[in-house]
Amino acid sequence: MLFRAEGIHSGYGEIKVLQGISVGLEQGQILGVLGRNGMGKTTLIRCLAGLLPVWQGAITFDGEDVTRIAAHERARRRMTTIVQGRGIFPRLTVRENLEMGRIAGGRKPSRLDEVIGYFPPLGERSHQAAGTLSGGEQQMLAIGRGLMTHPRLMLLDEPSDGIMPILVQRIADMLVQINRKEGTAIIVVEQNVPMVFAITDRCVIIEKGRIVAQGTRHEVSNSDVMREYLAI
Repeated sequence: MLFRAEGIHSGYGEIKVLQGISVGLEQGQILGVLGRNGMGKTTLIRCLAGLLPVWQGAITFDGEDVTRIAAHERARRRMTTIVQGRGIFPRLTVRENLEMGRIAGGRKPSRLDEVIGYFPPLGERSHQAAGTLSGGEQQMLAIGRGLMTHPRLMLLDEPSDGIMPILVQRIADMLVQINRKEGTAIIVVEQNVPMVFAITDRCVIIEKGRIVAQGTRHEVSNSDVMREYLAI
């Protein structure tokens, strides 16, 4: 198994949010993490990324225990994170933002042309300040910057947040293309249920810091599960 988080407990201060969560995926799989606001989705992705300490449990990536390894070291091991809010450098140009991704990944060979091939608008705006891009273009840039690290695993937190539906579909299509072409495994935390069901192999639903349902998208889309845990 490429990636495995086993029995993860974590939170903030004295407040425990995650209560024994276990998830895993093989190379080339896409895993969706669903749940209502405040149920622990972002806390989980932060733990998996190394941005929040694990109180109890273990995380392995490509056979190595990375539980205590910092986020920037995980990026160098080809495990990259696209945070909610995109985390771009607004005053740097699009090209400079992409190059920052290459540096974060340990100065691996540039793949600028490949990344722009996935997201042509980035090429058209390569000398434009990143802060002047639309929300959808900024999300493309954030994903593109992650791709500059040559990732084997990408972690995405709410990639559809604040983006027009037509661009959400475009980004979803690109994630599938990246996954199929490069074999990149993806964990995507989302509230956009149709998007998750359209691109994932398996899904989990989090409720109050625990996994309450998991399986293929067809299994998880059971109407009773959706109604109880996602209010759909």
